[in-house]
Amino acid sequence: MRPFDYQRAERLEHASQLTRPEGGRSIAGGTNLLDLMKLQVETPDTLVDISRLPMAGIEDTDDGGLRIGALASNTATAVHPRVKADYPVLARAILAGATQQLRNKATTGGNLCQRTRCYYFTQINQPCNKREPGSGCGAIDGIARIHAILGTSDQCIATYPGDMAVALAALDATVEIAGEGERTRRVPVRDFHCLPGDTPWRDNVLEDGEIITGVTLPAPVGGTQIYRKVRERSSYAFALVSVAAIVEMDGDLISRADLAFGGVAHKPWHDPRLSDHLVGSVPSAELFDKAADILLDTAQGYGENDFKIPLARRTLSAVLAHATGTKI
Repeated sequence: MRPFDYQRAERLEHASQLTRPEGGRSIAGGTNLLDLMKLQVETPDTLVDISRLPMAGIEDTDDGGLRIGALASNTATAVHPRVKADYPVLARAILAGATQQLRNKATTGGNLCQRTRCYYFTQINQPCNKREPGSGCGAIDGIARIHAILGTSDQCIATYPGDMAVALAALDATVEIAGEGERTRRVPVRDFHCLPGDTPWRDNVLEDGEIITGVTLPAPVGGTQIYRKVRERSSYAFALVSVAAIVEMDGDLISRADLAFGGVAHKPWHDPRLSDHLVGSVPSAELFDKAADILLDTAQGYGENDFKIPLARRTLSAVLAHATGTKI
């Protein structure tokens, strides 16, 4: 780990000012950032501690939704009575990730900003366009077992590793962002993370000096909420494929189907075509298979991760069957 300057922010505007210069990074729980600093993947000149700012609350919103502060721990969010009752897909996603010790420290904002666990990204002697633009992507012709099959580019095939954001994408949550002065903005979580394109080093839409202040969930919906995570071992492993699903039935017809996927792309993957295809239809194995065709119509494997394509198909079908009570 390289030497760095440590500053404690006294207020949000102070934190924004300190992190705006190149080389400044904010830190709360540090469960991802500190690991990367030890590997010298991240080498900030200044760490700005925001952990004492008043952003850890979880409170009801006027429209019946819920606002989760950026510094709320993953544990506090997962066990919150309203999250468990009204947004169980979020609680289940959080509890499917990491260990209890990490969930106690990890925060909402930090979780959204975590970086990939790609082998080539974390090994500084390997080529990685995300870490060192222009050096190449070692995974494309290398070890790609955990890598993306959707939304990739010739610059990067890494995946977003988190679980929480996948559930937030299914819930259509909104990220609250503050910048210098009074500047604030709200970004749908579905648009918060970036695909690699020609700028794989850009993980999300945050600009210099901007800090996440909270996440807002819309008013709760009915139906069945599922988070299914397929991984190589039963715990403490990143998803090979995960599905967050909110499905509601009206008699024999599907009336709501909000789906998001993890482990398959550089961001939590949400395809609105799936809802268009499923809503208004009678659930069946054929309907689910066609939904998988839609989801995977541009999927591309890279040798070692080819298995993810049929795995995503089977996982989607199983989740939809479970949610609708359909035998397949």
